Amino acid sequence: MKLQPLGDRVVVEPEDELEQRTPSGLVIPDTAKEKPQIGKVVAVGPGALDDDGNRLPMDVREGDRVLYSKFAGTEVKLDGTEYLVLSSRDLLAIVN
Repeated sequence: MKLQPLGDRVVVEPEDELEQRTPSGLVIPDTAKEKPQIGKVVAVGPGALDDDGNRLPMDVREGDRVLYSKFAGTEVKLDGTEYLVLSSRDLLAIVN
């Protein structure tokens, strides 16, 4: 199944963070970790419409790594993979 976002929305696959440890060597459990804020764009919508009905181009493309707002978007799970559907306004930067 493939997600095709509408309007100015983007589908992002969040990057898994590596196992985190405290300076003393204790492993931090997944429930105590913060949500990742960097992910890979897997699908991009056609763009928003302006007042005249023209499509505005999107700033990101499939394959870009992006930084997004901490509590933004809607989580979706398809075929065992978690995705995040975000508005383009929730994207903060492209990570090189």
